[in-house]
Amino acid sequence: MALAASYMTLAPKYCCVQKRPFIITSGLSSAFKPILRALPQIPLQIDASKTFTDIKSKFLNAVVDSAFEFVDQLVLPSQSNFAPVEELGEAVAITNIEGDIPDHFPEGVFIRNGPNPLFGGLKSSKSILGRTNSVWVEGEGMLHALYFKRESDGCYTIVYNNRYVETETYKLEKQSAKPLFLPAVKGDSLAVLSSMLLNGLRFGQLNKDYSNTNVFEHSGKFYSVSENHMPQEIDIYTLSTLKYWDVNGACNRPFASHPKKVPGTGELVIFGVDATKPYLEIGIVSADGKELVHKEDIKLDRCSLCHDIGITSRYIAILDLPLIVDSNRLLKRGPLIKYEKEKYARIGIMPLYGDEKSTQWFEVEPNSTFHIINSFEDGHEVVLWGCRALDSIIPGPEDGLNESTMFSRCYEWRLNIKSGEVKEKYITGPEQFMDFPVINASFTGIKNRYGYTQVVDPAASYAADIPKYGALAKLYFREPCSEFPKGDTQQKPIRVEYHRFERNVFCTGSAFVPKEGGIEEDDGWIITFVHNEDTGISQVHIIETKKFSGEAVAKITMPFRVPYGFHGAFMPLSL
Repeated sequence: MALAASYMTLAPKYCCVQKRPFIITSGLSSAFKPILRALPQIPLQIDASKTFTDIKSKFLNAVVDSAFEFVDQLVLPSQSNFAPVEELGEAVAITNIEGDIPDHFPEGVFIRNGPNPLFGGLKSSKSILGRTNSVWVEGEGMLHALYFKRESDGCYTIVYNNRYVETETYKLEKQSAKPLFLPAVKGDSLAVLSSMLLNGLRFGQLNKDYSNTNVFEHSGKFYSVSENHMPQEIDIYTLSTLKYWDVNGACNRPFASHPKKVPGTGELVIFGVDATKPYLEIGIVSADGKELVHKEDIKLDRCSLCHDIGITSRYIAILDLPLIVDSNRLLKRGPLIKYEKEKYARIGIMPLYGDEKSTQWFEVEPNSTFHIINSFEDGHEVVLWGCRALDSIIPGPEDGLNESTMFSRCYEWRLNIKSGEVKEKYITGPEQFMDFPVINASFTGIKNRYGYTQVVDPAASYAADIPKYGALAKLYFREPCSEFPKGDTQQKPIRVEYHRFERNVFCTGSAFVPKEGGIEEDDGWIITFVHNEDTGISQVHIIETKKFSGEAVAKITMPFRVPYGFHGAFMPLSL
């Protein structure tokens, strides 16, 4: 238990507040820049340390305090495990394990990001202008980490810790001990508009930096990220937040949550969406993480919420889909974010060091796709596999989640660079709803045989108005489903194998863990957080991918509840 003891002695290391200006750069936050530019008497850069001592700021705070009321958003019983938890303060040793950690399971950390709202939960605001609501994907980021240390006798010491990602806006509200930022994404249009304006005038940005979506590694450093701001570098051992990562000052835009490494070179392709031009920029960071070696404005004519991209050794695949951020809609009493299914959808294939002129665009059927499973080259074609829906789960339905069109199915696009032809089709069956895909990362950008997804439980999701995942799936991309009639194998769904949880048990943050010394692509395990809503117990399950439908080889009971979250990753480390 040496590792556990060392963690127990560590006092929390909260990083000091940096005296840095808040600059309006975030994606959703920048939607209101034109109005702010029309107010020259208010500087666009506001030093957060002076905000609360400035008479003007005190006046604006008084306006908010008197005219706006923060209220708790309703939490349904079926949403209980979306509620936030407290920080532990120090790491805790894990002792309750059913089964065994398998041989050749690597040392390292299983880490998952997710929303953990301050002050007890998500907030709405009420005023004479109407109501604004927080969207279910909002909430301050909290990291949940499970550390696996292999001792000399082959046994494992396991330690758990959690910690908030300490963005600048987290520090502001934590210091004030009350909500400060008005919800400014969803609600009555005039209320959203006024909330954006007041947030901008008071804090220099229009929404909070959540950093609640993903964790990634580049050049031995680790980062927490979400769509609306730059990543935060974290200490992977203590979960302390270190600093914003702007690639040595070269990048002042938001990063989207799924940067991709270029096969063979180790370079990192980053991209960021903004609500004012340039709407989308693509960048390439050197393999050592020190330099932004390439940056291009793709010159889109709309702000399409692009959450993921595809990568091959020669190309970058860009999704330009009709989930659109448009602040002009607010002036017409419409929503800020809307899926416009009647608008065009296209996929751009850009050479790795290309620009908007060298990007070849392919018109595809309108859809909402947040996650790419993998992409690769096959002759003259660039092939993308993704999780595609016919509507968007973000910002969320006004009348509740009650249609399966918001759930995604696995899909294939084949884009012929030479002829311009597009071929697209579903590759899983009509009732197989899946998302949050992962693969063996060694096969990113090259043709692979297997993928893994979380499987939607429609009934539980309808009851909660939020997606819940009651199973895992292993996708066999090169094997047709044997249950369908014989015929054209090109049109058959692929084979899918399931690992199902018990009733009212749901998973989040699944990640692939490659076997040490493994030879085949599926030599390894899927590791995932699970929660039993009947017992209130949270666990981590380890499932052998070659015996996927069988029992988990290890079930690790957590000493505290772990809320549902978003993306997880396994980082091999020497502990």
